[in-house]
Amino acid sequence: MISFSVMALVFGVVFLAELPDKTALAGLVLGTRYRASYVFAGVAAAFAVHVALAVAAGSVLTLLPQQIVHALTGVLFLGGAAVLLMKKDEGEGEVPRPEDQSFWKVAGTGFMLILVAEFGDLTQIMTANLAARYDDPLSVGLGAVLALWAVAGLGIVGGRALMKRVPLDLITKVAAVLMLGLGVWSLWEAVAG
Repeated sequence: MISFSVMALVFGVVFLAELPDKTALAGLVLGTRYRASYVFAGVAAAFAVHVALAVAAGSVLTLLPQQIVHALTGVLFLGGAAVLLMKKDEGEGEVPRPEDQSFWKVAGTGFMLILVAEFGDLTQIMTANLAARYDDPLSVGLGAVLALWAVAGLGIVGGRALMKRVPLDLITKVAAVLMLGLGVWSLWEAVAG
């Protein structure tokens, strides 16, 4: 059974944390060079692989006693908030450009770019934490993958317009505050539990 409240919480946290990430910028760059649907297909597949790995890792953590899980996820959320607050603005970098503009070449470029860039990324670690915290792999996985796909879609189709209207610094701070709140809440549950 899917918990829509868990799915919505995960969506919000992952969405806000991913917006200022380098992969949103990479999606923007790819989307300006190639057919958007081809880019999205590759990027979406890579994010699905990352979410599956993160949810599996988080599900393993649920085998530990609850107090340890709460303490561990609390510390990791606080660390994630610190990373977001101390993060320097990253340049777009050069994105590989396949000469062949076929579906498989473009989707493959998007897939490989995201697969490599996102491995061990903050949102992947957060997804594992959320899977451990809520012990609801399906709801967490759906919320995370939908958030990552939404950010990828925004980046590919309308990233420049969004960034002109909403300051990236504000998005980063809101995501950090959410993670800080989740971290404090998890640590409180570890101590009180």
